[in-house]
Amino acid sequence: MFAELTAAALDLVLPIACTACVAPGSVLCAQCSTALSGPARRVAPSPPPPGLPPTCAVAAYGGVVREVLLGHKEDGRSGLARPLGDALARAVLATLPGTTPPAVGGRFDAGAYCPSMVLVPIPPSAAARRRRGDDHALRLARRAAWALRGVGWPAYAAAVLHHVRAVADQGELDAVARARNLAGALRMRRTVGSAPASARVIVVDDVLTTGATLAEAARALRAGGWSPTAAAVVAATTLRRGSGPIVTRVD
Repeated sequence: MFAELTAAALDLVLPIACTACVAPGSVLCAQCSTALSGPARRVAPSPPPPGLPPTCAVAAYGGVVREVLLGHKEDGRSGLARPLGDALARAVLATLPGTTPPAVGGRFDAGAYCPSMVLVPIPPSAAARRRRGDDHALRLARRAAWALRGVGWPAYAAAVLHHVRAVADQGELDAVARARNLAGALRMRRTVGSAPASARVIVVDDVLTTGATLAEAARALRAGGWSPTAAAVVAATTLRRGSGPIVTRVD
């Protein structure tokens, strides 16, 4: 919380520039924001890790999207939580089967037939929390839940997972090593009770790469008695392994 307040205070006294193109006036200019405005689509690693829920994303990880996500996560630009959280909300809506999702920011009364949505963010490791000073994924989840409530979908963010052991930095690890690194690393907090009746539990994060993190989070939720139905991210990374991509669109 202190880190978020500090970042917000700095935004008030320092010149504001677009994170991606440094145009003055806002943390994300109108032109660059279009990179987050595409339709949400199903994405999946190839091969998918065991236990990975169906996952949706709104963008490919690269270019403007990469700069914005890194600015939010690593540079503490908390003002980016609004456009990123709104994009995440659209990815969440795309995971709901058999519904016609309203546009985030519009008006729609779905409360009469839509069960509550519980957005569960991926928790940061202790080292990452110390380095960044806050929990960027929880901030995105809270903004996404707020946006969803604004269009009539009952939703809230729940930070119910935590790390039970140290994990190595994932940046240089391949899919197999990432899965091994994360296996058993997450657990539900002991003080967490049962999920609300009929609630859709959706794991959320900023980026999908190999799916190992989302799969581990889903495993930990199942072990704690919750049943995640889907996962949602802002962006999906396309990596090359030989001649095939690790992450592909499923549309």
